[in-house]
Amino acid sequence: MEEAGVGAAKLSRRESISPVKGESPLLGPREEQRSCGGVRKRRDPSPLGWGPRRGRAYPSATPSRCPGPASATMSHQTPLGSSVPHASCLDLWRGKNDQLVRQAKVAQDSRLSLRRQQLAQDALEGFRGLLHSLRVLETQEQLGPRLECGLRGLWDSVLHYSSLLLELLPALHHLAGLQAALWLSTDCLGDLTFLLQTLNGNQSEASENLLRLLKTWSPPAEESDAPLTLQDARGLKDVLLTASAYRQGLRELITGSLPRALSSLQEAASGLCPRPVLVQVYTALGTCLRKMGNPQRALLYLVAALKGGSTWGPPLLEASRLYRQLGNTAAELESLELLVEALNVTHSSEAPQLLIEVELLLPRLHPASPLHCGTQSQAKYLLASRCLHVGRAEDAAEHYLDLLALVLDGLEPKFSPPPSPAGPCMPEVFLEAAAALIQAGRAQDALTVCEELLSRTSSLLPKMPQLWEDARKGTKESPHCPSWVSATYLLQGQAWVQLGAQKEAISEFSRCLELLFRATPKDKEQGPASNGEKGCVSDMTLQQLRAAALISRGLQWVASGQDTKALQDFLLSVQMCPGNQDASFHLLQTLRRMDRRDEATALWWRLEAQTKLPQENAAWSLPLYLETYLGWIRFPDRETLLEEFQTSLPEPCDL
Repeated sequence: MEEAGVGAAKLSRRESISPVKGESPLLGPREEQRSCGGVRKRRDPSPLGWGPRRGRAYPSATPSRCPGPASATMSHQTPLGSSVPHASCLDLWRGKNDQLVRQAKVAQDSRLSLRRQQLAQDALEGFRGLLHSLRVLETQEQLGPRLECGLRGLWDSVLHYSSLLLELLPALHHLAGLQAALWLSTDCLGDLTFLLQTLNGNQSEASENLLRLLKTWSPPAEESDAPLTLQDARGLKDVLLTASAYRQGLRELITGSLPRALSSLQEAASGLCPRPVLVQVYTALGTCLRKMGNPQRALLYLVAALKGGSTWGPPLLEASRLYRQLGNTAAELESLELLVEALNVTHSSEAPQLLIEVELLLPRLHPASPLHCGTQSQAKYLLASRCLHVGRAEDAAEHYLDLLALVLDGLEPKFSPPPSPAGPCMPEVFLEAAAALIQAGRAQDALTVCEELLSRTSSLLPKMPQLWEDARKGTKESPHCPSWVSATYLLQGQAWVQLGAQKEAISEFSRCLELLFRATPKDKEQGPASNGEKGCVSDMTLQQLRAAALISRGLQWVASGQDTKALQDFLLSVQMCPGNQDASFHLLQTLRRMDRRDEATALWWRLEAQTKLPQENAAWSLPLYLETYLGWIRFPDRETLLEEFQTSLPEPCDL
């Protein structure tokens, strides 16, 4: 290289590293250095200067040529006749840098929102222009080895010789803090651990705890005459420590390491935590304590989270889970109502961030994360389904109608299952809405919802006989469709029952059964579920759907005085779904009414024996709409029927 770079000395390829007092191995004699403006005293080390590697010196990050006063490489030009015609490029860069730093600090201190946004935006634009004005000097000989060794090798070389360049240590640690922030945000934890071990002078395997390494790291203070910065290395360390503790605590919370998660999250809460992050940390602490069986302490953290800022979604969702665990249904539903309102609030845009904050280093929340509160439609579904589950039919009906309007009007692009637990796909939401409307006594509205669902699924009906075989072969047809359509007919039949239209009800129940008996899923042969589906419909769900349709039609035969047809449906229901005791009780009552005492007595003995056995919790779960429906056709008083039948039995004869 023949031309001198700004603040860089000419170094021969064979020049060795010599820590002579008063002389910099990178920049030549400390008293005099060559610059684009002539000879001047060196006041500051280059903030991007590199240390030597393998006996060679890395050049400082300065331009390779010294542009003239009117050069366009800088964001501003030095006019002709200026009083400082020989100012160096580094001086010009530093002057512009310090000016922008002062402007950014004014923006941070401004209490006027619009002025703060404008000043911050102007400062960012200025920094971008300043960044474009920098040109890093690279030689061809150094380019190859540096790329081959990678960032870890480069940092190893730089930090290995850093003891020879004490004047560059503050800038070097500052740059290391920026590198640490990048590696933490991209989950390069191995590289980050190596960097901190090297900075601390300890590369033993015993020092692999990231939080301990961050606490041990002690960046040197910057010199008083150094260029101004918005965020020094010590400030970066505090941000890194808080972000690392929070990330580690959240990871341990998800994996179930609750005591360690509690310790890490408490470490994050005690650090440099902005309000939005503190809300998340307190919410995670509440989740951790709830799972550890300490609901009162969990509630204290959730209250603190709600007081800590405007990001109310996560703590409200966690509060609903906590109240549900405590059995406080009213408080649970109130929390979900507030969650829906909170997700409906649009937050105003804030000023651009000028500093590396903790938020920038946190991972994006996965839908399975306990802190992911989802969208407004997902929260609305949680509220509607919980109302339906606890028997608040009127509230559930209104919430389901609001949800359908929200989705069908296109206000949200697509409904997806709520964050936790995994929710249904859209057709099942229609079915739950129809069930809620029927339970609320709004049969006509339920019919309207059912007709809307049928209009969306009827195109698949001609392909029903081959549907399961097609699904096993990997076609796009959904194996859920038979159960969706048949369940729609089932709910329509119940709506007609409520309206007193017996003929229409029997017709809908018959259509439901016809479709159900054509669907024979083989769960083990089904492939993975498509988007928004939880997998193939279980055989238990189909069995319960058949039992529900048979019992419902049988009850209509009873109401019309046709006990023989009712007996056939009840008997078939018992055969199709032996685990459904409601079918057996309806059958027993019909046999008793028809005076078929021998068959009724045999069935009574079997039911009497079953009631004395310990009840086992079912290992399977049914869709919410089906659970709700089965509650409507449940036999009203089983014990009374068994007692009445027992009194009518003849006394045993003594031999």
